[in-house]
Amino acid sequence: MKRAILAALGLATTLALPATAEDIKVGLLLPYSGVYAALGNDIDAGFELGLKHFGSDAGATFEIVREDTEVKPPVALGKAKKLILQDKVDVVAGIVSSGVLGAVRNMIDGAGVPLIVANAGNDEATGADCSPYITRVSFSNGQVNRPMGNWMAEQGIKKVFTLAPDYAAGRQMIDAFSASFTAAGGEIVGQEFTPFQKTQDFGPYLAQAKASGADAVYVFYAGGEAIAFVKQYDSFGLKAELPLYGSGFLTSPLYVNAEGPAAEGVITALHYVPTIDNAENKAFAEAFTAETGRVPSEFAVQGYDAARALIEAAKTGATDREALALALRQVSFDGPRGKTSIDPATNNVVQPIYVYETVAGENGLTQKVLAQLPAEADPVNGCQMAPVSN
Repeated sequence: MKRAILAALGLATTLALPATAEDIKVGLLLPYSGVYAALGNDIDAGFELGLKHFGSDAGATFEIVREDTEVKPPVALGKAKKLILQDKVDVVAGIVSSGVLGAVRNMIDGAGVPLIVANAGNDEATGADCSPYITRVSFSNGQVNRPMGNWMAEQGIKKVFTLAPDYAAGRQMIDAFSASFTAAGGEIVGQEFTPFQKTQDFGPYLAQAKASGADAVYVFYAGGEAIAFVKQYDSFGLKAELPLYGSGFLTSPLYVNAEGPAAEGVITALHYVPTIDNAENKAFAEAFTAETGRVPSEFAVQGYDAARALIEAAKTGATDREALALALRQVSFDGPRGKTSIDPATNNVVQPIYVYETVAGENGLTQKVLAQLPAEADPVNGCQMAPVSN
């Protein structure tokens, strides 16, 4: 039985070796170009590292076929069809954008090909649009933000102003925070959704927040918008008088250094930061940095754990599409994030959430963990699937 890990180099390439009964062909469907290319590259690097660390335990070999979604749903659908029908992959992994996930969902479900989602957080993907063939190892939008409502209320914060970009993820993240914060006795004194990828001047919104009477501001922004928002919040002079909180994508390790000192003191919550204190994370963070020269981000660990989930499924003896899909619904392991498992009622990941403050470290900005919030399964939220049966 071969135990070597086969990983092709470059886009849409495969290693030209004859298939065996133990071969598992993996289609990596990620953005290797466009606005989310950095996220795709971190997920890819994490996936490769996961195969390197755990692949020898699987009793199978892994062959990778890469395709670039370009973060364009029609392009991604065409690439998914190629992977499934032409390349005949056994499993697909990746997907950064929720829009791309929505575009390929019916193709995946209809073809009966297991998909391991390594980023896209749309709540509906493991809610009303769930599928026994779609398993998410990253996060859901509600999962990251819901615990912060209770936590901030427990810190004595009574009034909050919220901001987010005006698209599905922005609204889902803020809705989850607002529901738990008000349930804990807090009050949302103002709320704005800014035009997505079109807002360059946050000044008018920051003026509203300042005049709202809020004790704090809670936001979701990611990527370039996060960098611009954090810098403008600081330059507007708000940080000292109106503390800034948010979803951890606001100060992701992937781009926090681009925010610079403006990010210091910002408190956010996420399912992974590179400073989590456990042996699994220490080994992962050191190996990822050695391989890539950069600190691992939440995207890197999502790729790493996507590979780990596939390997754990393969260890049950599953190699074909149907068996892999079933095994993925029952995966559980101790990883860099802590105890990580799949809830078979929704196929969404169950994991701790970490509250952290961005602080200055010896080698630049780093993450000081303030609290580890308990892992909780998402509400079923309209998901209807047959229970797991072996």
